[in-house]
Amino acid sequence: MKVLANDGISQSGIDALEKAGYNVSTTTVAQEQLINYINQNDITVLLVRSATTVRKDLIDACPSLKIIGRGGVGMDNIDVEYAREKGLSVINTPAASSHSVAELVFGHLYGLSRFLHNSNRDMPLEGDSNFKGLKKAYAKGTELKGKTLGVLGFGRIGQATAKVALGIGMKVIAFDPFLEKANLELEFFDGQTVNFNIETISKEDVLRQSDFITLHVPAQKDYVIDEAEFNIMKDGVILANAARGGVVNEIALVKAIETGKVARAALDVFEKEPKPEIQLLMNPSLSLTPHTGAATNEAQDRIGTELASQIISILG
Repeated sequence: MKVLANDGISQSGIDALEKAGYNVSTTTVAQEQLINYINQNDITVLLVRSATTVRKDLIDACPSLKIIGRGGVGMDNIDVEYAREKGLSVINTPAASSHSVAELVFGHLYGLSRFLHNSNRDMPLEGDSNFKGLKKAYAKGTELKGKTLGVLGFGRIGQATAKVALGIGMKVIAFDPFLEKANLELEFFDGQTVNFNIETISKEDVLRQSDFITLHVPAQKDYVIDEAEFNIMKDGVILANAARGGVVNEIALVKAIETGKVARAALDVFEKEPKPEIQLLMNPSLSLTPHTGAATNEAQDRIGTELASQIISILG
């Protein structure tokens, strides 16, 4: 049987599939040519990440397909229910990249709290001519330890992010419409573990109490953070969105930065990917990454092997 990993797959995933007798192609086929390619090559399994979409037309036109797999969590680029109605298995890897996203969030939060996103730009330009000026400009950093992190969306990634926060001494509060409480187990290098019980509270209370806010929610029709939500937040809050573009109103975010309601913010995802708004790219109060939350070697290895395991389990 043939597997097309159209957006790529780790070598560990390829090895596991080939060992089980599957033929794996990592050719990147253009979206408009995908139906023909699948039919001409009798593809059984289509694996995608965020670049390729799998809609009803493709599902109807490709009778050889038995499995659609998403390397990652969100499956908004796949017509999941329709595929399942047509008898296809739809799989993803919700746990594989959780810690990678959590670490990226904290890379941003640490950077923003100490102005690293600006300092790393300015030092090469002015470090020799304006050292004292830059030192003064970036002398009012803040520590994360002892501060309150608000987590909006307390699924696997939200909980992984909370674990990092707890490990560095932050207070964690969380909102999730589908979860009342969670038990978080922190594992340390020597085998010790510490358990924390987190009971979720209202979204408004999270917004009102948090010094830092991080979003880990799926794509949805309306903004999760809009002007009304910014108005509830503490003055000078730091915000991170490594969830989905479109859950934060970017225009309202820029306004909140201009008024000082939001001190600084991090964006790994954008409403208009892959061409974010210029006003975001040029804003000195934003720390930006190009949707790389799950892009670690370790996460891609886990994603690949987890997809392979699920495919082998389903098809034998």
